[in-house]
Amino acid sequence: MQYNCLIVDDEIDLAKMTAEYFEMFGVTTAYVESSAACYDFLKENSADLILLDINLGDGSGFDVCKKLREEYNLPILFISARQGDDDILVALSIGGDDYIKKPYSLSVLLAKVKVNLKRFASASNQIEKTSEGSSFSLDDATMSVCIKGSHIHLKAKEYALIKCLFDHKNTIVTKETLFDEVWGDSFYADGTLNVHIRKLREKIEKNPNEPEYIKTIWGTGYILEIKE
Repeated sequence: MQYNCLIVDDEIDLAKMTAEYFEMFGVTTAYVESSAACYDFLKENSADLILLDINLGDGSGFDVCKKLREEYNLPILFISARQGDDDILVALSIGGDDYIKKPYSLSVLLAKVKVNLKRFASASNQIEKTSEGSSFSLDDATMSVCIKGSHIHLKAKEYALIKCLFDHKNTIVTKETLFDEVWGDSFYADGTLNVHIRKLREKIEKNPNEPEYIKTIWGTGYILEIKE
């Protein structure tokens, strides 16, 4: 199912009350009480925004945020009783979009949720408007690729990879450059790159075995061929 908001909070009574309040104002909301339940929920459902507590019974909301940011590009708002500036700085630096301290006002929290939902929806609509005349375009806000009017949403690493290729389109990009720009200082084997290239091709190519866009340059790297 599709929800506007997912609350991840081990204070289950507070999460339930918040969800019921949001529902009164047309914001469809679900809630879970652990990081494991969050991951399981997102395997079967989708959410436009996540409200995330830091202290969870089975782990840290910081770890949840970092893991979600590897696959999802959606607003993540931290809700926590922790008041320290260090916690706020960490939350924002790892991909949080806002930090709301508990106890929170339901009306103020709802307003923040609605603002972020509207902003994210506007970004999604903008790519649809701006890409109509382009055969191949990218949008950082939604991690989307638009190919001949078809919009394809990618996971974070997939988008980083196609963006690197797009920034060097119609020129050969070496494996070393891809490792450096997409994976940073971490060391990865060729197999990791090959897997991500294959997944990209499966999403954007009509026939992944005969790619139109992402071409392999054997022994060197790849090239993204885009005909203007």
